[in-house]
Amino acid sequence: MNGQRALLVVAGLAGMLGVAMAAAGAHVPGGERLGTAGNMAMAQAPALLALGFFVPATAILMTISAWAIALGLVGFAGALAFHTLTGNPALSFIAPIGGTTMMIGWLGVAVSALVQKRR
Repeated sequence: MNGQRALLVVAGLAGMLGVAMAAAGAHVPGGERLGTAGNMAMAQAPALLALGFFVPATAILMTISAWAIALGLVGFAGALAFHTLTGNPALSFIAPIGGTTMMIGWLGVAVSALVQKRR
């Protein structure tokens, strides 16, 4: 495995774990440090992804993974924002679905990096 590919694997895993740690930090009593670790992982994942990016735009798994991350973010952040801004928890059930979708997307980035064939 070359260095670029390894960075993409790390970026995918950092993103997935960042989402998981941030969610756990929000739910575990005294989990502020875990939340901070999740935020740090999420801050680093895009940088690692940018540094290691080499997959052609036609790579279907990477494209699907990117959209999963984007849609998951909308669901996760949108549900939290809606609850915070309106005080209505009606859409709160969407947050874990969005978080799970982001984790699947980030894992897809890692898998895509592992299976992508070089030209």
